[in-house]
Amino acid sequence: MFAIIGILVVFGGIIGGYLMEGGPLMVLFQPSEFVIMIGASVGSILISTPLSTLKKMGKQVPMILGAGPSKKLFVDLLVMMYEIFNVARKDGLVGLETHIEKPHDSAILKKYPGFLKDHHAVHFFSDTMRVIITGAISATDLQALMELDLETHHGEEVKPADSINNMADSLPGFGIVAAVLGIIITMGAIGGPPEQIGEKVGAALVGTFLGILLCYGLFGPIARNIQSLTDESSRYYECLKQGMLGFQKGFAASIAVEFARRAIYSSVRPTFEEVENACRDTRSK
Repeated sequence: MFAIIGILVVFGGIIGGYLMEGGPLMVLFQPSEFVIMIGASVGSILISTPLSTLKKMGKQVPMILGAGPSKKLFVDLLVMMYEIFNVARKDGLVGLETHIEKPHDSAILKKYPGFLKDHHAVHFFSDTMRVIITGAISATDLQALMELDLETHHGEEVKPADSINNMADSLPGFGIVAAVLGIIITMGAIGGPPEQIGEKVGAALVGTFLGILLCYGLFGPIARNIQSLTDESSRYYECLKQGMLGFQKGFAASIAVEFARRAIYSSVRPTFEEVENACRDTRSK
């Protein structure tokens, strides 16, 4: 929502200031310049971006209308780990198999649909817990294994934002191209009346204006917004990682969950008491 407000403020401020200076609004309406800018920018991103990244981009761009993982989502994740780790304490590692092998059929995991909706989180958790159940890996090696998985996933997630950012960087250049084409047209009409030449020069400069505006006022901020949301989402996986690492080290479920809680950004981090109360509620049921 704030992204939409920001876009309206950017364009409203620029157009409003232009009108306050007495600028004629219709001068900015140059369809040919829009065609050049949009065609060149879309073409460049198609040339430079693989299809898999384009598909992921289509999913990530709408993310700017929302927010990262909420506090409730993190509380559910912490409580879910607490319940799973307690199963191991009561029934041994063998007791985890029914929950890990078919997570979508697990009586515990089905209580946390937010977790089950995140396919990568489910696979990350299940695959890592399978490795822990084998008992053939040290905590240090397990940490390295999880970091490799998260690094690979993060590399995939940031590609769309990098592509949008690269397109934004190219827009001022395309604006210059549009302006040069406009000047070429102007040179062809150099013998005409001054007002006609002025109109064509003004139209040519709209291309440069659009390139700079779209770069710094729209696509650049969109790319940074996606990067920020991707970083916030990565805390969800880091939370899982720290919890499982604490469990592998032999800590009690409550301590392992506390390690996980500390990996959450302060803006959405539940307090110690909130997590403790939520975990206590599961014991009373």
